[in-house]
Amino acid sequence: MGCRVKTAYDVGAAGIHRLFPALKECLDAHVFVVAAGREGTLPGVVAGLVDRPVIGVPVSTGYGYMGGGNAALASMLQSCSVIAVVNIDAGFVAGAFAAQVASMAGRT
Repeated sequence: MGCRVKTAYDVGAAGIHRLFPALKECLDAHVFVVAAGREGTLPGVVAGLVDRPVIGVPVSTGYGYMGGGNAALASMLQSCSVIAVVNIDAGFVAGAFAAQVASMAGRT
């Protein structure tokens, strides 16, 4: 869809010190797509640290009880930070929406 994409892995909220270098690499991003399992905290944490739109993607895989991603989904839907949330494992949908947001970033 014509967008540059940067990725970071294993930057979960439980090891938040790993998040800051990844965010520093993405300061020029127009939108963030953040996938999280378990308790689904990471998208809300990222949204509290950046001034750009954040799209949360709950995932169905990981450690502990996740209920097929339902725990992460419920957590993201109740986030204190403003985030958009797609359905469980809907990374493609999140990416397509992020591309639309990014394409509008240059318009006034």
